[in-house]
Amino acid sequence: MPDFQAYTGTQSPRFANAAELECAKIFDYYGIPWNYEPRTFVLERDGDGRVVEAFTPDFYLPQQDLYLEITVMKQSLATRKNRKLRKLRRLHPEIRAKLFYKRDIERLAQRYRLDLAS
Repeated sequence: MPDFQAYTGTQSPRFANAAELECAKIFDYYGIPWNYEPRTFVLERDGDGRVVEAFTPDFYLPQQDLYLEITVMKQSLATRKNRKLRKLRRLHPEIRAKLFYKRDIERLAQRYRLDLAS
């Protein structure tokens, strides 16, 4: 695990995939403060108030006040994340969030010569 300098969290991040790690490396390289999965947004509760659906974006960039969700799934399989993001925007219009798709990550990887295979 790299020694991140721009990471603003308190516990070491545990990335779900190589794309998340490489994005973190880019933020760190450029000195962009970032945090990994710092907040979970409740999207739906049942009649007893229990959480039925929630959304935890992968990154938060505090200087931009922006949450980022990274998906390396096929476009056709990203529908669920898109739905959650739309729901988040409807329930929390004050929250800025963006979904990075596989093609966005591939462009970053090509531009910055990143290794997404690991």
